[in-house]
Amino acid sequence: MSRFRNRPVVIEAFQMTEARRQDNSEWPNWLHEAWNKEGEGALSIDADDPERQRLCIGTLEGVHRVLWNDWIIRGVKGELYPCKPDIFEATYEAVE
Repeated sequence: MSRFRNRPVVIEAFQMTEARRQDNSEWPNWLHEAWNKEGEGALSIDADDPERQRLCIGTLEGVHRVLWNDWIIRGVKGELYPCKPDIFEATYEAVE
């Protein structure tokens, strides 16, 4: 068999905007926890950003940049990764 469908899973996600980067009062707890981590699963300032405003996430595949309006997803095992808004919209829907 060569065709597969994703199993229904519920993830947590937070859209990072420039305003939310400056004021972290809306950040969920899991994002605050990632800010205080190092290595895999850590959220930190992008060292390649001269203005030091953008963020990056340490993942198993390496460091991924978070651009404005990207969604930061917390997966089923607590892993973090960025997702572009158009991909997020095509892949996920809100749950109650």
